[in-house]
Parts: sequence; structure tokens; C-alpha cells
Amino acid sequence: MKSSRILLLCCIFIPACASLKKEKSDGEKPKPAVEGPKLVGRIASVPADKRFVLIQSYGKWEVESGRILTTRGLDERTANLRTTGETLGEFAAADLQSGTVEVGDAVYLQHVPKPAPPPAPPPTPPQSQQPSEEPPAEPVSENVQKNN
Repeated sequence: MKSSRILLLCCIFIPACASLKKEKSDGEKPKPAVEGPKLVGRIASVPADKRFVLIQSYGKWEVESGRILTTRGLDERTANLRTTGETLGEFAAADLQSGTVEVGDAVYLQHVPKPAPPPAPPPTPPQSQQPSEEPPAEPVSENVQKNN
């Protein structure tokens, strides 16, 4: 008898506890996960004029033209590069924007999430052609004097 009461109480309270679970409201938007910089390659060569570099990519090069890359070398040396869009096999060219680079420096791409497109405006309902509630206006007769 006592065990059946305990079982009965458990059957009542366990589902009740589950209903207390906090649900996400529709007004809250999920925040996109922030991704850190992604290692995309290393500096393969730096020509004598040091105005551009060749990057040896780690995997398929999927960085569009004009993106900013960062490098990190020994002794906390950093630089900013701008991709040119020129690729040849596993190598890609980038212009040196600032800082100093040396062969072997790591090259990183910072993920920048694209903003979500604005929501489309709600469609306007088609205008129905219902008869108006007002009766049609009667012509107004005016007293007009005629000159004969």
C-alpha cells in the first residue's frame, strides 16, 4: 500500500517537473557561434621588394579576393595581408598591407559571418472589390439661372 502511494506520487510529480523546463521564447534570436582565426597556410616566399608574398595553403584555397589575412611569426611578429585572387596550385599571392613577414610565418583567416538578409515585408492582402456600404450619391440639382 505504501509503495503504491509513492509510485502514485512519482507519477504525478515527475511529469510536473518536466513541464517547468524553460522554453526559448520566439523573441530571442540564437547568437551565431563566434569562430576564431583559422590557420590557412604559411608564408612560402617573400620577394626582395617585400610588397607581396606567396602563401602555401593548407588544403584547398577557398579565400576570396580582397580578404584580409593575418600572419604570426616568431617573437610575436605580425602582419596584415590582402589576398589578390591569384593562385597557382597550392600557392596564393597576397599583398603586404602592414607589418613584417618571414618565410614560415603562419597565415590565418578570421571568419566574418555574413549578416542575415533582412526579413521580407509581409505580403499585402489583395484588395477585394466589395460593394461599398454607402449608397451612390444622387445628383444635386442647383438652381441655375438661364439667360435667353
